[in-house]
Amino acid sequence: MQIGPYKLKNNLIVAPMAGVTDRPFRILCKRMGAGMAVSEMVASNSLLYGSEKTKRRANHEGEADPISVQIVGTDPKMLAQAAQYNADNGAQIIDINMGCPAKKICNVMAGSALMQNEKLVAEILEAVVGAVDVPVTLKIRTGWDKTNRNAANIARIAENSGIQALAIHGRTRACAYTGDAEYDTIRAVKAAVRIPIIANGDITTPEKAKFVLRHTGADAVMIGRAAQGRPWLFREIAHFLDTGTHLLSPQVAEIQQTLIAHVHELYAFYGAHTGLRVARKHISWYTKGLAGSAHFRHHMNQLESIAEQLQAVNDFFEGQLQAGESLQYVELAA
Repeated sequence: MQIGPYKLKNNLIVAPMAGVTDRPFRILCKRMGAGMAVSEMVASNSLLYGSEKTKRRANHEGEADPISVQIVGTDPKMLAQAAQYNADNGAQIIDINMGCPAKKICNVMAGSALMQNEKLVAEILEAVVGAVDVPVTLKIRTGWDKTNRNAANIARIAENSGIQALAIHGRTRACAYTGDAEYDTIRAVKAAVRIPIIANGDITTPEKAKFVLRHTGADAVMIGRAAQGRPWLFREIAHFLDTGTHLLSPQVAEIQQTLIAHVHELYAFYGAHTGLRVARKHISWYTKGLAGSAHFRHHMNQLESIAEQLQAVNDFFEGQLQAGESLQYVELAA
């Protein structure tokens, strides 16, 4: 898998997820086997550039190449400026969000709402591609709703505009995250263009990744929610694609070590107050499927200090080790 001058180590990509794919999570997923990780979206509104949140999202210190930053907005000129800003701050790939189904994004005609206006799509893509010297990629859905699937049209526009890779979440905006991913639609888009296609949606296991790659003909797969609390999923998929065999599931001790290291990175990245709160959701994801985790999560979410949070996590995992528990996952949607 190659995007512009960047040859990825494999064809496994971390999906951009608001509030999730911050620098600590991206670094961890890359360390665990992902070939690339796309940042959470950065608004194109230039007034936000001075905010602490935007500064954090533009912080890629210590992150392995290539660094991909996703931008979101509706105005071609502002998106072009946002692309320039991020390229000047270390972004090696600019990704444009036309796939987010969230109401607050679509209500301002950004994200997947843009798929309703193919003329504006073309204007945005041409403006952004023309504004930067780094590769530009695009993330879309299969369409606005089931009667308006225009992913193939958007893909042709993207190819003609100079987009260098296209990621497709296999659902319409109206479907959000319900129902099954439309792999047939992704396969049709792959047949319609020559640029690399990245398939996204419901990729939760090594077997599913292999099936999606074969069925769609996609050049890569993009994994989102299934990696929350399971960053080792990337190494498991990579191993299965290479060998046809499965790695052993991580032992409880490794899960504990990975989680503790991750939350320490969150504390350092966000500061104590915000880091504690961001860590809560990650701790919940890591412990999902372990014995007694529901009671633990309820207790852990009430704690207000880093020391208490770390002690609770360590106590929980000590209990797991003493009981000889093994990890059992409930299959999640990607």
